[in-house]
Amino acid sequence: MTTSVSAQPRPADVLVDVQGVKVHFPIKRGVIFDKTIGYVYAVDGVDLQIRRGETYGLVGESGCGKSTLGRAILNLEPPTDGKVVFDGVDIASLKGEALRRKRREIQMVFQDPMSSLDPRQSVESLLLEGMKAHGLTSDSAAAGKRLRDLLKAVGLPATSLSKYPHEFSGGQRQRIGIARALSVDPALIVADEPVSALDVSVQAQVINLLEDLQEEFGLTYLVVAHDLAVVRHISDRVGVMYLGSIVEEAAADDLYAVPLHPYTRALMSAVPVPDPVVEDGRERILLTGDLPSPANPPSGCRFHTRCPWRQPARCDTERPQLRVVDIESVPRSHRVACHYAEDIASGALTAHRVEAEVVDPTLADTGTDGGSLIGPATLTELG
Repeated sequence: MTTSVSAQPRPADVLVDVQGVKVHFPIKRGVIFDKTIGYVYAVDGVDLQIRRGETYGLVGESGCGKSTLGRAILNLEPPTDGKVVFDGVDIASLKGEALRRKRREIQMVFQDPMSSLDPRQSVESLLLEGMKAHGLTSDSAAAGKRLRDLLKAVGLPATSLSKYPHEFSGGQRQRIGIARALSVDPALIVADEPVSALDVSVQAQVINLLEDLQEEFGLTYLVVAHDLAVVRHISDRVGVMYLGSIVEEAAADDLYAVPLHPYTRALMSAVPVPDPVVEDGRERILLTGDLPSPANPPSGCRFHTRCPWRQPARCDTERPQLRVVDIESVPRSHRVACHYAEDIASGALTAHRVEAEVVDPTLADTGTDGGSLIGPATLTELG
């Protein structure tokens, strides 16, 4: 794992360049004719770069938009706005056959290893499906050898080819999912919570497997997770998301050593330390209130409704940009979206008590017909 990363990589080193990506889901209402009355701002203006051969970790609490961003990079969820440039090609602009061919280079490992595998297909059929779609099975002997090599690479015996997903444990099913992603020789793998559904003992095995496969096949990873320990172990760089935006980005060791954004500091303070003396003496930041609805995000800084260092004059009205901070010993690769990061780090600003705010969607601005512009808080509520 690297501990120091250049803030401005050379263009040839960048595999994925995400530029101002937004993913807004329309909220529709009506009996006969659907009418768009608002949007869920799942991802709302994200810029990030993933370099060749590195592992980029994306963390944040549930509902912050990290999984949606991962799917937008694959164009499984077409971006509402912005560009996703993969190896010099804008993925968001591709359609039809051109997109299908490009997807060979970008694969995904899903969160639930059981639901992501078709229970009616054998392991052999699951692995061959993607290879057939991209014309990689013209030589049946070579295809059979590749299947056995894939299973060996992920630590499964060749006899697994004739079995079905229900015959395997959770960790073994995730290994099959990883083998399926590798079957078409991708350059980038998006791993969406790859170990969250597994036992702790199995998690370590799968994480170590991902690291070994990265070294063996020269892979690039985007790892989406909420487990900070997992992300620290596997990632070279980490981006912290909050309500559709990246609020801090740095090399993994730098981020964990000196978290600068108030939200990142709160996340880090929630991770237990296996030393009672250190645990009793360290700072604990308890956030007040719940994550605001992405259908009605706060103005200005998205975090200001829960921030202990909030300054209403600026935080409530001006949205901060991800920037390099001027703090001694903090490298230029460490960026944060906070107006007062320097003052918080120096102690010039002190934390204060945060009162929970009750958000009533019926008080939102209304349209010309008097109907609320704010719909359900989640897509699930849409029915």
